[in-house]
Amino acid sequence: MWILELLMRSMSRRSFLRYSFALTALWSFFTHSKKLNAAPILDVSVIVVGAGVAGLVAAKSLANQGARVTVLEAKNRYGGRVYTDNSLGAPFEVGAGWIHGPSRENPIKKLANIVGAKTFVTEDDSFVVFDQEGYALSDNEFAEIDSEWEEILSVINDELEFSDPRSLAEAIEDEFPDALSFPEVKWALSAYTEFDKGASIEDLSAAYYNKDQIFQGSDVVVVDGYDKLLNPLAENLNIQLGMPVRKITYGGDGVIVAAGGRNFEADYVICSVSLGVLKAKKIEFEPSLPIAYQQKIDRLGFGSVTKIAIKFEEAFWDPDVQYFGIVTEPKGRWNIWLNYRTFSKQNILLGISVGAYALVADKMSDEEQTADAIKVLKSVWEDDITKPVKVLTTHWSTDEEFLGAYTYPTPGSEPSDFDDLAEGISGDFYKTLFLCGEHTTFDYAGTVHGAYFSGLWAAEMIADEEE
Repeated sequence: MWILELLMRSMSRRSFLRYSFALTALWSFFTHSKKLNAAPILDVSVIVVGAGVAGLVAAKSLANQGARVTVLEAKNRYGGRVYTDNSLGAPFEVGAGWIHGPSRENPIKKLANIVGAKTFVTEDDSFVVFDQEGYALSDNEFAEIDSEWEEILSVINDELEFSDPRSLAEAIEDEFPDALSFPEVKWALSAYTEFDKGASIEDLSAAYYNKDQIFQGSDVVVVDGYDKLLNPLAENLNIQLGMPVRKITYGGDGVIVAAGGRNFEADYVICSVSLGVLKAKKIEFEPSLPIAYQQKIDRLGFGSVTKIAIKFEEAFWDPDVQYFGIVTEPKGRWNIWLNYRTFSKQNILLGISVGAYALVADKMSDEEQTADAIKVLKSVWEDDITKPVKVLTTHWSTDEEFLGAYTYPTPGSEPSDFDDLAEGISGDFYKTLFLCGEHTTFDYAGTVHGAYFSGLWAAEMIADEEE
């Protein structure tokens, strides 16, 4: 019962029914049970569009209950925004990089435990920040910057009403007119807040940017690769790869999904594609999505975080420091660097661009990104930099099957814009179309565990329709 109590304390916008279902589903996955409910769903067919975490969880939940499930995935791999590249000799997480809040109630940590994944706590206190001149801030200077960042956001959070229409940047400029003129303060707002939310402070809702929920515990990386966690979700599922869906017809007494030159028919469809794909209307819905749904999709923001992993011949940095921060212009330009040497033998620095600059970096070629990132490193280490051996980069906002990394609240949006997307859409007689993904939960938007929960909720609603 301790799991249920923790969930009820930490999650404020979901019903008891949904979380009791989630717990039942978790128990099924983690004990390898064959059924979720006493009454299985037999003679029911479901198509799941997208084989990311949300889609896989929905498919697994329904298959465990006896439904006939087909998963259609546009890529030639499953996992969605969980994708690991091992070509550097150590895992480079192209997508999700951390298990956020790896406490006992976090389902992603449970998955890690099941597969025996090795995790490592990335110590946030092990941080060295360099100013625009390339000089390291003293411990006292760094502590002062941290304190200023916390005070700014604390005042904003205390004084804002939920209906406040301003962006976070506008609220900061109104309350602290000089704050953004200090490069180190602007760096903190970018490296911490913009990185966390996947969007620039100019685009984030001041009222809701931090009103979501978190699990407790220091964030961890999966040392042997995040994609290892996908195995128990994808096992024994009928996943058809290289099948981009371009049309979903719903209503009447079932659904038709057009993909790969074929029509797939079923009783229900779960659409787990990214918010970016929905915003771009890359899938045609017939009938069109209800106006209220489309308006919510349009109001929500979908940002990017860009990563570059550079493997060097030798480490020219302190191998014991977890993170290096570099105060850069423009804001968000390769301003955080994760040191692999703290958990790997490989001489790898992982650079991150966030906020508005992530969208700029995504449009660069790999060579342009590399030159841009090396220039930032040279502002600190100058001629000490050794020869790059290999480089890997990301471009989430230009990937046509995603068009971004994760969802954030824009000025004027509300929590219900996320949560209401998780409600099923009716056909002529009953609900046949369901959306899921991290964009369908305000409490855990932008997280893998949010995607996980949303898949469970979608499966639950289909089970409810069959009662």
